[in-house]
Amino acid sequence: MTFSDFNLSKCADGLLPVIVQDSVTLRVLMLGYMNSEAFEKTRATGLVTFFSRTRGTLWTKGETSGNHLQVVEMYPDCDMDTLLVKAIPTGPTCHRGTTACFDTPAEDGFIRSLSALIERRHREMPENSYTTRLFIKGVKKIAQKVGEEAIEAGIEAVDGNRSRFVYEASDLMYHYLVLLEQMGVTLPEIERELRKRH
Repeated sequence: MTFSDFNLSKCADGLLPVIVQDSVTLRVLMLGYMNSEAFEKTRATGLVTFFSRTRGTLWTKGETSGNHLQVVEMYPDCDMDTLLVKAIPTGPTCHRGTTACFDTPAEDGFIRSLSALIERRHREMPENSYTTRLFIKGVKKIAQKVGEEAIEAGIEAVDGNRSRFVYEASDLMYHYLVLLEQMGVTLPEIERELRKRH
């Protein structure tokens, strides 16, 4: 994919609209614009670079704040007049200091964020972390906890206790994510398997 592949005839000022999405949480972070130079710099450096319409110059996101957007994948849309960039933010994306420029609910993508945190805990094994203790005990203990939490959630469901069910289902989800990490399985892999069955 090159910049000349895009159909810019419908784009304002001949600039390519770029939607940036967090590659982990899938939260939409911001919208910016690229010219050919910004597109090539993004590809060359792996850091999202835009063309500023107000300043008339290139700017790499985070060049002053340090809150860069590291490119993971880029996808053109079906009309080749918009680009989706999946990126890893190294800090808040918005100039307001918020995660995103769009005020979507904070819990959007939380399970993926939690999964990423569990992966970091597994890699770094910090002391005084419950997650670290689970990884030290190994797959048998983690699987046992998943089973226990599933039973507890099931009991609360049968009893019709919604608030307790939410509590126990949350415990189940957390321990399930720890088991996935222990087994080296990612949420996208589970999604692909479920998609195959749909």
